[in-house]
Amino acid sequence: MKSSIKLPRFLRLLPAVVLTGAALLVLNGTGLLRDGAALAQTALNDAPQSASRDYAEPDQQIASANEADLLTMLSRRRAELDARESQIQTQADILAATEKRVDAKIAQLQTLQNKISSLLGDRDDAQKAQIAALVKTYSAMKPASAAKIFETLPDPVLVPVAQQMKSDVMSLVLAQMSSDKASALTIKLADRLTLPETADAPAPTAPAAAAPAPAPAAAPKK
Repeated sequence: MKSSIKLPRFLRLLPAVVLTGAALLVLNGTGLLRDGAALAQTALNDAPQSASRDYAEPDQQIASANEADLLTMLSRRRAELDARESQIQTQADILAATEKRVDAKIAQLQTLQNKISSLLGDRDDAQKAQIAALVKTYSAMKPASAAKIFETLPDPVLVPVAQQMKSDVMSLVLAQMSSDKASALTIKLADRLTLPETADAPAPTAPAAAAPAPAPAAAPKK
């Protein structure tokens, strides 16, 4: 009797156990599907990103290389321009220093020229004063005494003094001089008077050479 009673209980519990196992299997299968779907979605999401990353990295590398080349070229060009600017500035400084030295030298020469001109002017004034004093002295002397002195004076002193003396006084002095000395002094005075007009042409000797020309004209009278 006990065995017949236990058998129906087992049979009654068997369906419940089967249902419970089936439910557990269903639940396990659902979790596996969910996990599988999640893994698939993750794989789908990761796949384009990794692919795009693979394609993007070479482009970024090319762009970085081009930028580096451009920056290098710009840096080299900037260095060349800086060097050129420095060279031009150096040349400008040298030219400015040279101009300053030239200007200073010109100023020194101008000062020296002014000083020389002043000294020459003072000398000319002193010579004029000295000549005027000599003219006054010889004009006051007797013609014979002045003539003796004139015959011994050097030309740089004699000619200016004789030139500034009055003609009537000088004629008396020339009359007391020897003919050679008087003739030489007369020629020097004449050359001195005509020198500014004949400076470009040595013509004073030509008229003297042409003077003997009238001699043939007297031949027909014989």
